[in-house]
Amino acid sequence: MEIKEFNVVKLKDGRTATIVDILEEGIAYMADVGDSPKDWETISIKHSDIEEVIKEH
Repeated sequence: MEIKEFNVVKLKDGRTATIVDILEEGIAYMADVGDSPKDWETISIKHSDIEEVIKEH
C-alpha cells in the first residue's frame, strides 16, 4: 500500500488520520488525528499502524 502526503487513512486502532508528512517512505509518517481543529493531535505513526487508505489526495 502506497501512502502519500494528505491521504486519509484508517488506523488499526479505529481512528482516522490525515498524513501530513512522510518521515521515511513506507516506514514512518506524521499524521493528524481527531474530529475537528478543537481536538486535532499530530502523532507519529508507522506503516504497520495503517489498516487502509480511505481517501487519496
